[in-house]
Amino acid sequence: MASLLPGFIAFSLLAGVLHGQLSPSFYATTCPNLQTIVRSVMAQAVTQEPRMGASILRLFFHDCFVNGCDASILLDDTANFTGEKNAAPNANSVRGYGVIDAIKTRVEAACNATVSCADIVALAARDGVYLLGGPTWAVPLGRRDARTASVYAANSNLPGPFSSLATLISMFDAKGLSAQDMTALSGAHTIGMARCGLFRSRIFNDANVNASFAAERKLTCPATGGDGNLAPLDVATPNLFDSSFYRNLVAARGLLHSDQELFNGGSQDALVRNYSINATAFASDFSSAMVKLGYLSPLTGKNGEIRLNCRKVN
Repeated sequence: MASLLPGFIAFSLLAGVLHGQLSPSFYATTCPNLQTIVRSVMAQAVTQEPRMGASILRLFFHDCFVNGCDASILLDDTANFTGEKNAAPNANSVRGYGVIDAIKTRVEAACNATVSCADIVALAARDGVYLLGGPTWAVPLGRRDARTASVYAANSNLPGPFSSLATLISMFDAKGLSAQDMTALSGAHTIGMARCGLFRSRIFNDANVNASFAAERKLTCPATGGDGNLAPLDVATPNLFDSSFYRNLVAARGLLHSDQELFNGGSQDALVRNYSINATAFASDFSSAMVKLGYLSPLTGKNGEIRLNCRKVN
């Protein structure tokens, strides 16, 4: 996987030229120890709780898909402001805010008022993947932080666990991401957990589910009750970022309906099957798609701000 890195750097530099002011070297002189700090805090967090790698990756996705990668998801509600944290897809679901706070504290101590929360989330997501055995890539940097957030956009822009393949393709296409990008990014579900309430209908009602897999999941996700009970999205290697997610799909062992939609006689079957046997192809496509995801409507130049506290505007 390390051999793929130069290609990612070249891609990122080219993308930086094409998309504006983002560059992997944006903080090279203003905060040279940034990436070391982020990696250190993430290593501690993932060692303490491996699931945190998945949580931060999801945090990045939920930030970027709602008005761009601008750290709007990090803003706390106030008496006069309703943010995105309590939107339906995020409430009691998105986690890892404290880890981002810990990184920000360390970064501020080293480079005051220099590094955006949006860039910290992008780096932390990359490091969470790498620390769980996945690929690495050069993260284009230079985003700034939003001064506002949109609970409406959070409630409407994020694909859900009951989505059809057509809906998934359409929602990613609306963000300039291809069906291949969508299928590769869905591989993020090779790590992490899901609540029973999000996959109960899958294991009780879907026809394209492995019978023994469904029976095993029903042990902790009954027909009624236990909505918050957790199960791994990838039952084979839940704390390893690998391509077994796709092997699960080929075997009809996808936990979420939306995941199994990727391999159900549709347009993504061939790609899923390829990823299931070609971990290098998945790592390459996932890394490239993550760079593209990070380019969703970033605030640059004099737009936005560099928050001193990721939870509130300056």
